[in-house]
Amino acid sequence: MDEREILADVLRDLGQTLRHHRDLGVPEISLGRPAFPDPAEALAAQETALQGCTRCKLSRSRSTIVFGSGNPRARLLVVGEGPGEEEDRQGKPFVGRAGQLLTRMLESVGFDRERDCYIANVVKCRPERNRNPEPDEVAACNPFLTAQADTIQPAVILALGNFATQTLLGTKDGITRLRGRSYEFRSSVLVPTFHPAFLLRNPGQEFKRMAWDDLKLARREWERLTG
Repeated sequence: MDEREILADVLRDLGQTLRHHRDLGVPEISLGRPAFPDPAEALAAQETALQGCTRCKLSRSRSTIVFGSGNPRARLLVVGEGPGEEEDRQGKPFVGRAGQLLTRMLESVGFDRERDCYIANVVKCRPERNRNPEPDEVAACNPFLTAQADTIQPAVILALGNFATQTLLGTKDGITRLRGRSYEFRSSVLVPTFHPAFLLRNPGQEFKRMAWDDLKLARREWERLTG
């Protein structure tokens, strides 16, 4: 590759980075230091930029944009599918029955939800009648999820269910095929497991055992990478 090709690649990457920050509402980027050295400030700016979003048709069915919650410096990022009715009402992820189960699941392997985790969803607005998010809706929200992950820089990502795992890994394989092992994702390790809502609908011991194994794997990876 000659010098002109190298320069073209650099300029193309720079352009993509600048457009990404523009879409997130970042007005300028300092060359001397990071635009948002503090993760809490960066997440707050991203959430502000998202307000009033009309990038997809989910904006017509939501009451509230559910950006995320938890510790901005957490080394564990938990990613779900999208807000439900209670989440849409309160503006926070995983506050209904599935959220209560998620809290117990995390506690079972020693994670405090507020102290050790940051929780977000693939889509930030509730699909009407809690239907599955559609591809264009996932694509519209993906830059915000990517920005959250890049800001938090978690050691481990716990992906809950099909949509979160498929979106992050860029695959069409289902959760039953993907779970049970860890994957490299950017600078993190990703561990897929069943969504708490699925476990509530399928209370059999087999699924509970598999989810427990996944949680223990996430904990081992977290200890390996943070210890």
